[in-house]
This record gives sequence, structure tokens and C-alpha cells, in this order.
Amino acid sequence: MLRTHTCGELNMAHVGQEVTLSGWLQRSRDMGGLTFIDLRDRYGITQLVFNLEVNSALCMEARKLGREFVISATGKVAERSNKNPKMATGDVEILVDKLTVLNVSKTPPFTIEDNTDGGEELRMKYRYLDLRRGVNRRNLELRHKMGIETRNYLNGQKFLEIETPYLIKSTPEGARDFVVPSRMNQGQFYALPQSPQTFKQLLMVAGYDRYFQIVRCFRDEDLRADRQPEFTQIDCEMAFVTQEDILNTFEGLARHLFKSVLDIETGDFPRMSYDHAMKNYGSDKPDIRFGMTFTEINGLVKGKNFKVFDDAELVVGINATGCSEYSRKQLDELTDFVKKPQVGASGLVYIRVGADGSIKSSVDKFYTPDDLSAIVAAFNASPGDLVLILAGKEEKTRTALGTLRLEMGKRMNLMQPGVFKPLWVVDFPLLEWDEETRRFYAKHHPFTSPKPEDIALLDTDAAAVRANAYDLVINGTEIGGGSIRIHNKELQKKMFSILGFTDEDAADQFGFLMNAFEFGAPPHGGIAFGFDRWSTIFGGGDSIRDYIAFPKNNSGRDVMIDSPSAIKEEQFKELGIRKV
Repeated sequence: MLRTHTCGELNMAHVGQEVTLSGWLQRSRDMGGLTFIDLRDRYGITQLVFNLEVNSALCMEARKLGREFVISATGKVAERSNKNPKMATGDVEILVDKLTVLNVSKTPPFTIEDNTDGGEELRMKYRYLDLRRGVNRRNLELRHKMGIETRNYLNGQKFLEIETPYLIKSTPEGARDFVVPSRMNQGQFYALPQSPQTFKQLLMVAGYDRYFQIVRCFRDEDLRADRQPEFTQIDCEMAFVTQEDILNTFEGLARHLFKSVLDIETGDFPRMSYDHAMKNYGSDKPDIRFGMTFTEINGLVKGKNFKVFDDAELVVGINATGCSEYSRKQLDELTDFVKKPQVGASGLVYIRVGADGSIKSSVDKFYTPDDLSAIVAAFNASPGDLVLILAGKEEKTRTALGTLRLEMGKRMNLMQPGVFKPLWVVDFPLLEWDEETRRFYAKHHPFTSPKPEDIALLDTDAAAVRANAYDLVINGTEIGGGSIRIHNKELQKKMFSILGFTDEDAADQFGFLMNAFEFGAPPHGGIAFGFDRWSTIFGGGDSIRDYIAFPKNNSGRDVMIDSPSAIKEEQFKELGIRKV
């Protein structure tokens, strides 16, 4: 070993001992006859001291070292005269009497510190340097701890960790697959799994009644802060269970992680129906750290010759308490915000309730003082409050108001860091109708079971059927989702038929699963959690990229290794693929 201790463990108990440390030169300072070097490794930073009077040659050698040189230093541990309480090793320093340069380094393109001067693209290009920063080390340590504690909990619940294949069959449902050409079966392709869904169901048929896997998954979709083309799931399945069993088991996992990773005790998670979430929050993943729920006012505002409201399917709003003093500039900013294409509202109506109780709105000429008072009363608005109202098509307006609600939550500092409000969202629709293609799509996936009491509706009113499905939501982020699965071949065939599969299509794509159902498939269900998202929530981050060792950028590229990249002509020939 080229070290006796790490750079994060020395303290006053080590004073007088001779030690050897190895690491990277974080920074150096020449102070007259002394040179100080901060030596960094994964565990922390320790100050090295070189004395010009004691060993001039050694001190002069130390002064020639540059940032990020890899060095080994031997010396005695001494008490620091100017202690640094911000460092774990801030009470001591090493009086160096031997120095070895293990490797030199070019000057890094950005500072290797928490508050670096490097932009995101530059840091992703030199990700191996960016990972040296303490903030990224702490992120990956958190992720590691969450993985260990997940395994500990699930092992204690008698789950088996079983690997499933990465080279599988492509299916058209869901996001786009990444496909892999087969050299030995030219003209045919594997797909990388979007999830191990069918394999974990087959494991239930095989009798492995409690399965889990911390597994890499792949989706060829457009990226954003909480998406990557390759990501990690905590994937789980159980047999001989009901929805209640699964919610209890994995609420237990969540509580275990809150306690073991963050030392936070959580009570029972509330449950909210999909319909309630959409009606009151405009989202199936509501952030319940704050209220500001929706109030519908169709009956109060229609028929007053204000065309925007008269023509709308839905007029709905929120009460931003204490915001009546917003300036015209701030209100214009909110109006511009809701008009953004990604929000999609046509405009914003506001009503101010002044500190003196006076009421002023952007639609005064259409509504009498009594009308406005009635609207204000419907929102339970008090002096100092600001009512914000949207109108239009029902579904689109709810979604837009949900986005505005979150924006106001940020502006009003209602999303306190370190506060966690988990909940289960249940009773999702089983199917979604698409007007463009004139067909149903599965809200979750085609293996989700209907609620038992709704199965008969599949023949009469498929749109009304509820799924035996559930999502875990924390602070407005969907952490995981799952369902009780269909385990009956005939019901699975009916589901495929409703989704537009011919019998031939269903047999070609999922025949292996339906065949397995004929050999004693038990009732089963499961859930999959976004491990990257969960790590990001626990770490207080904004992007899952910060909790993945080597992420892709917004274009799906790894700028460090320059991937994806072209392949050689010989590889096209081997694969039997014609180069475009």
C-alpha cells in the first residue's frame, strides 16, 4: 500500500505518529519559509507542511508541484496552530520529511472544487475530473448507500435478486427501443430492455415469488432533467399478493430508506385517487408539500358576456395567499409563463384582494363588485391574497393550472428543501384514447390488470375501467409505479384486442408470455422505482445526471468518449447491414 491512512481520517489521536498519505494536490500556498499543500483523496483533505529551514531541498521540490499532481507524502502528525473547523482533519497537519511524485498532471480545464468555474458541457467532457469534486463524490456515495440499504431491506423480506437478459425482443408499445443487430442472425435485431417486465412475470410463473433487481434499462426518447437514455430501476415483483400487500411492502422500503439514509422518520403515506389528484392539483404526481388546491367556478362566472369564460369547458383557479401586492410586471411575467407552449394556456385572469379588503381584477368591466366578492369567497381568499384563474378545454386547463401552481410554489418558497411528502396515487385509468390514431393505449402497459370490479366494463365502457395500478410520488416526482398484473390468458388476449393487436400480432410479440399463463400462473404484481430519480430527490438535486457516474447530455451524447459514433465499413458487412 502506498498509504497508511486516508486523507480524511487523521485527528488529534494520531499526533506524533508517522504516516504516509497519497492523493491529488488540491492547492498549495507558499508562506515565507513554509509551503502548505492540501492533499485530497476520496475520503477528504489533509494539510501537508514543508519547512524551508528544516529541509530546503524538499520544500523547493514541493513548490514545483502543480494542481492535481499525484503525490505520496510521509511525515509526523502534528497539531495545527490555526485549526480549520470546516475540515474533518482540520485539527492536525503532516510535517513532511519524504515526498514522492507518483504522477504529474496537466493543469485541469476547471477548478476541482465544489464551486467550480467549469460549465456543464466542459465538465461532462472531462467527467473523470469532475468526479473528483466533493459534491459528485457525495452524490455517488449517497447512491451507493441507497443501493446497499435497498438490498438489505428486500433481502430481509425474502426477495431474491435475479438478473434478466439485456438482449431481448423489440415490442412496439411504450417508448422507442434501442436495437442491436445480430451478426449470427443477419437481418434480425435484439432490443435493449425498457424494463424487465415480461421476464419478472415469467419468474413468478416459475415459482420465484419474490424477485428484485437493481437493473439498467434503456429508452430511446427525448431527454430532460429526469431522463437519460440508460437509467437504473429498482425492479420488483411478488406472487400471491393483492395491491394492498404491495403498497405495504414497498412503503416499508421507502420508510427504511428515509430512516437509514436520511435519518428521517415517516408515518403512513396518504393515498389519493388519480381523479382527485387531477381535479385538485392538475397532475397525477402532486406535490403536497403545500396546498393551493384548485377551485372550479364555472357556475359563478359564465353568462356575464366575458367570452373567454363563457366559451370555456372549465374555469378554475388557485389562491396564492399573501401575493396581492404582486406588481404589474410580476403579473405580466406570470401571464407570459402560462402562455409558453409547454404550459399551453391562452391567458391569465387575476383578482387582487387588497390588505384593506378591496377587490381589483383584470376583468372588472365584466363583473360587478358582488360578482367578484362571490368569486373571492369561493376561493376563501382573505385580504392580501391573489386569485389566479385559467379557462379553456378541461384537461388542458387543469394541466396548465397544475404547472402554474408549481411555479407559484417556487416563487412563494413553499417547496422547502429537506421536507419530504410521499403519497400513493391509485385508481388510474386503465386505458387512454388517442383521437389521432382512433385507438386505446395502455396507461401503464398492456399487462396491467383492471380493477376486478371493473372487468365487465371492458365490453361496454372501456374508457371507464380503472387499473389495479399505483404510483409512489415524492415532492411532485413520480419515484415508482406498478400494478397487479393480468395472469389469465383469456383476459390478456382481451386486453391485447382492445389495444388493437391482432391475434397474430399478440402471438408474435407476446406468445411466450400467454403460453406461460397456461402452466399455472399465480396472481402477481410488482413495482419499479427510478433509482436515479430517488437518489436525486434524497440528495436535493435538480438533475439525475448529477447522480449518475457517466451520464449523457441533452442530445443523448457522451461527450467524454464521443459516443454515439460511426462504425467501420467492415462492421456493416459483418452485420449484413447496408450503409446509408
